[in-house]
Amino acid sequence: MKSLYLRIYLTLVVVLLAFAFGSAWLFQRHFEQERGSFESSANERVLAIAELIHGSLPPATAPRSEQAEALQEWGQRLHMAIALIDERGERIAASEEFIERETMGGPPSVRVPLEDRRSLLVMRGGFRIGPGARLGGGPGPDRPFFKRGDNAPLPWGLPFLGPRPNGQVLLVLLVLLFLGVALGAYPVVRRLTRRLESLKAGVEQFGSGQLTQRVDDSGSDEVAALAGSFNRAAAQIETLLRSQQSLLANASHELRSPLARLKMAFSMLDNAGPEQRVRLQAEIHTNISELDALVEEVLLASRLEAAARAATPAVHEFKVDLMGLAAEEAARSAADFQPAAGLTELVVPGDERLLRRALRNLLENGKRYGGKELLLELSRGSEGQAELRVSDRGPGVPEAMREQIFEAFFRLPGHAEQAGGVGLGLSLVKQIALRHQGQVRCEARPGGGSVFVFSLPNAAN
Repeated sequence: MKSLYLRIYLTLVVVLLAFAFGSAWLFQRHFEQERGSFESSANERVLAIAELIHGSLPPATAPRSEQAEALQEWGQRLHMAIALIDERGERIAASEEFIERETMGGPPSVRVPLEDRRSLLVMRGGFRIGPGARLGGGPGPDRPFFKRGDNAPLPWGLPFLGPRPNGQVLLVLLVLLFLGVALGAYPVVRRLTRRLESLKAGVEQFGSGQLTQRVDDSGSDEVAALAGSFNRAAAQIETLLRSQQSLLANASHELRSPLARLKMAFSMLDNAGPEQRVRLQAEIHTNISELDALVEEVLLASRLEAAARAATPAVHEFKVDLMGLAAEEAARSAADFQPAAGLTELVVPGDERLLRRALRNLLENGKRYGGKELLLELSRGSEGQAELRVSDRGPGVPEAMREQIFEAFFRLPGHAEQAGGVGLGLSLVKQIALRHQGQVRCEARPGGGSVFVFSLPNAAN
């Protein structure tokens, strides 16, 4: 039996059955104890009444008619089914109630021996309450009559109970309870497990390659929370796989161009003259450098993306002198370096290798597309963060594309591969900024050009 709802439902049914049988067993034990106590109490009452009647009867030597008259008088006064027999077992007299019940095949009688060798027969269940009879006191407005038909036994708990209580009523109640809970629990359990089955089907479809598959996460219970967790995980996995597929496709495309140029250069190298050979060798070195840079940037992008997907904590392992790093990279790129007035030192926590790579990419991007006028500024922001601003005098970036340029392998229209770069530089800058809990943005520069602002938090002098 593999269906979860059947296992849950049968478990519930078994528990209900155990509860029902246990309750019936406990009730039966309690009933037996109560019945034993009742029998003992009833016997004591019979003995007490027999003793009372014996003390009021004429002696055994009195005429039988006198004994019969006294017994019948007590039977009427007590409304009891009683009879008197002599020492030989012959009946002396019997009350009307006794004769009536005996004729109708009433319950068996209890024989109580008396001291004078006579015996008193008391029929159990022998009380009969008719008109004029009252229980527990004399007449009064707050003492209603207990009117019953002939031979009707007293209620349970009163002396000489007729039909003894049994477990039939409890058994019926337990059966009704069992059926009600069993029937009511089935749709609840089935609805729960149907949602689990739907979740299972969705997971299987997602696992088969349908990355857009999502499951119903409506509701506020644990199943809905599980479905929501699956949907979030599925969205992250889909984004990761799409990103990896896009990275692989774009990297393959970018690798194809320098490889094709290398292949052409090598094919022309054998028949080229001295001057052309020099140009071809330079072309070969340029393409090899481009391939090396592309592979390096692809590997770095993959590492940064993997760290981001793994929720790796931000880099705060070392203290980086941002002033010295900016001065070195500005000198390397032949850019003007201008720190803010009065700023002599600016330290940020982070990875110096990654921060150097981000700043170098920004400077090379500005130099490649923004002309020779390149300015690097270092300052402290209004909220205490460090800001590196790389400004150029190029054609600028259209406002609608200032977010897209940080996507992998994105190039502005009109910027061909021969302009240099593979479209990963700014994407790496953004990933490095996020890795350091910072950000990067592109702004328009007054007078023409672009400004790339790279900000890092937790800066200190």
